[in-house]
Amino acid sequence: MIKKYDVTAAGHICLDIIPEIPKTGITEISELFKPGKLIQVNAAKICTGGPVSNTGFALKKLGLNVAFMSRIGKDEFGELIVKRLAEQGEISGISISKKDRTAYTVVIAPPGIDRFYLHDPGANDSFSSKDINEKIISKTKIFHFGYPPLIAACYKNEGEELLKIMKLAKFSAAITSLDMTIPDPHSPAGKVNWKKILKKVLPFVDIFLPSIEEIFYMLEPGEYFKSKETAGSNDMVDYIQPEKYPNLADRCLEMGAKIVALKTAHRGFYVKTGDLEKYSDQFAEIEMDCNNWSNRELWCPAFFVPKIASATGSGDSSIAGFLAALLKGESIEKTLKYANCVGFQNLHELDAISGIKNWQETTEMIADEKIELIPVLLQNSDWEWEKKLGLWIGSRDNVFR
Repeated sequence: MIKKYDVTAAGHICLDIIPEIPKTGITEISELFKPGKLIQVNAAKICTGGPVSNTGFALKKLGLNVAFMSRIGKDEFGELIVKRLAEQGEISGISISKKDRTAYTVVIAPPGIDRFYLHDPGANDSFSSKDINEKIISKTKIFHFGYPPLIAACYKNEGEELLKIMKLAKFSAAITSLDMTIPDPHSPAGKVNWKKILKKVLPFVDIFLPSIEEIFYMLEPGEYFKSKETAGSNDMVDYIQPEKYPNLADRCLEMGAKIVALKTAHRGFYVKTGDLEKYSDQFAEIEMDCNNWSNRELWCPAFFVPKIASATGSGDSSIAGFLAALLKGESIEKTLKYANCVGFQNLHELDAISGIKNWQETTEMIADEKIELIPVLLQNSDWEWEKKLGLWIGSRDNVFR
């Protein structure tokens, strides 16, 4: 059966309001935001946000056919979202609720300081398996679902609805992909047992794409908060030791995921896979070379960005690069390059989408030797640098070891 859509991007969606904050040289958020202080900003960008649009729009720019599946309210924010989604792909999977309001996010991204958000989940909290359009999924190669920690129905009752959603996608003959986000620890989502939810859900997930922080938080919350305290205001990613990565990835593979790709911000992409040749029938739709993708362990450094405009949606963009390359039959090594490159493109603009290039331009950027890589120091017996490919090969890698 020839499938009409390359990817259905499903799950969390919102309207993003991103004021441009001028560069001040301030490096601590507490110095910038003080009670009673007026902060003058420049024009705000109004755009759709969340994985449905961030990943979906980037995939469209990369030349793929996309369908959207999410829940919004019947209001002005919702009308704006629908209009923008309709310009990029299929919108018959969008549920419009008369009783819910459309979600929105105010993105605070001061130059030189890690971004933070003011977020109203709105209609996302009610998104459930009832909003899943199986007809669309049956015409889709990859079903990508994002941000269950920001969707109340997906984490209540130990993830019962999330399990139903991923089962429906799997039984509709789609390859399944799942992304996460870190919830506020003090919120209801932050108090659930995510390890228990993942044990239920990952058997129905082919491609699991959390960040290293997200999976660390979900599988080892106690250790995560200790590392977070040690990091203080510094970037948490720099305080997670390299040996932690294979341990967390192995646990996800043992729970049932087939491919575990960990987004690691300026450290690039880490990937570990299981024996995919056992599932060659499932991946036949995308002509994957299962031998190339089976039992692999790779770490691909990120591209260096001299001046980051904003990191809003960078993880979602990198996922778009990953899924696009996978769908186009690229090797696992090249797929990681595309993931890093599309995330790199995102960092050059204030919003999540404006910086994304088309497939040809992205391919040319990957080949451009002038673009510097950010070194990842893995010089021990567990890792070997492959100069020709420009990535690290893990000791558990099946092809190079």
